[in-house]
Amino acid sequence: MSVLAAQLFREVRPDFFRVLAGPLARLYVDALDSLEREASQRNQGLDRAEALALVEQVVEQHGDLARTDDELIAAATSNRERARAVLDTLRASGWLQEEERSDWQRLVFFDPNGTVLLHALRRIAFPEAAFFSDKLVNVCATLSRGGEVNLDALHEDPWAQVETCVANLQAGLAELRGMQKSIERHTKQQLAATSLKENLALLYDQFAERIGRTCYAQLVHSRLPTKLSETHRALESLSSHADLLTKMQSEVMRREPALPAETAMSRVRLRINELEEMLQQIEPLADTIDRRTAEFARRSQARFRYLQETTSENRARVQTLFETLNQHFSGLRVTDIDALALEFPALALHDARILGGLESLYTPRLRRAAGEIEPLEDDDPRYADRALAQLESNLRDSLTVSRANHFIAALPGESGTTWSSDELLRQHVHNDEDVSDLIACLLHACSADARFEVQVPRVETEADTGDFDAKLQYRIERFKLVKK
Repeated sequence: MSVLAAQLFREVRPDFFRVLAGPLARLYVDALDSLEREASQRNQGLDRAEALALVEQVVEQHGDLARTDDELIAAATSNRERARAVLDTLRASGWLQEEERSDWQRLVFFDPNGTVLLHALRRIAFPEAAFFSDKLVNVCATLSRGGEVNLDALHEDPWAQVETCVANLQAGLAELRGMQKSIERHTKQQLAATSLKENLALLYDQFAERIGRTCYAQLVHSRLPTKLSETHRALESLSSHADLLTKMQSEVMRREPALPAETAMSRVRLRINELEEMLQQIEPLADTIDRRTAEFARRSQARFRYLQETTSENRARVQTLFETLNQHFSGLRVTDIDALALEFPALALHDARILGGLESLYTPRLRRAAGEIEPLEDDDPRYADRALAQLESNLRDSLTVSRANHFIAALPGESGTTWSSDELLRQHVHNDEDVSDLIACLLHACSADARFEVQVPRVETEADTGDFDAKLQYRIERFKLVKK
């Protein structure tokens, strides 16, 4: 294991990055973004109820949770339970910290390491506008003057100037790489343009403004190739200036008194070599930017011609259609033209059908005319008897706790008598009505009004599967009924 990995996983848990790589990475990233933005405005932390509400809003925006493989979220039946599972996962992975106060209030805090990583993710998702500053030009002006070492700039404090040049070179190389990435991004957007308006907007409004003027034009005007060659020659001759090397060595030893003189000189020469290596990276990057810019211009022009030809062809077809209509049906409206009078060419398809069948078509809803309400005769006993019979049938068929208690009361035995399911099925269950009584008992076993108790052996032994008994067309898991 490398030093970085060992130190990194000493600071964070192994599950810290796992939430960003699973099938629910989009959900977790949006939840973390919402929680961090709110937590950054609360010095005292977020109340757990508030954090749960924020995560629930994010869960509602992700409607694909039903197809997830995550056991905790798949087992949840509501967005509230899914949000609670997401919050618990983030807390267990180290992104969130939870604190319980003496007043039973539970506060949620965002982990500082998570804030650092989330800021990096935001910079990747919303890249800053690329620009080209004068850092590389300043490095060339500091180190070289006419191809020779710039003694005026390096004479007073050479080591500080070299350190500043290293920092400026690193920042300048980062700017060039940002320009390269931005040109690639605009090229992909140009290839995906579907209209002339979008094509021209990308070319003139976005690329010309963000890259052409602020980046590429400045890179060309800086004349870096000429200045880089002069700076290379100056760095090569810097090793012959013993007085500058000695001053840099003394400055390194002054900052680190325990450092030997040989080691200090080696560090100076390594830093000069580092300058030379970074200077050698500038020209290839600039050439790559030139090629990418030319490629963007070429592809923009090709895309413009393609869109122009495509839209012109469609426009020409529509124009020909209306010219034909005007020629044959002058003075009429399009809706008044008889379709049979037009001679359309034969279809090139050998068979034409609806892909989804007629069932895929929209079927209008049937509207029935409202009729007069006929009042019932109050003195007709047939309606009252029929209603009472129907009400009696519904009450008898409903699986209520009263029905379950009635079934238990009909069983022989006093309070505390235990009946096993196989005995009930063998002695007291003979038809569907009896099975319904038994189902009512199982449904209301935990009811406060139940006069019985249900015991399941599988639950008591914590077994994965239980035994079943067959009765009629049903399979019933074994249980015990205890009369109260």
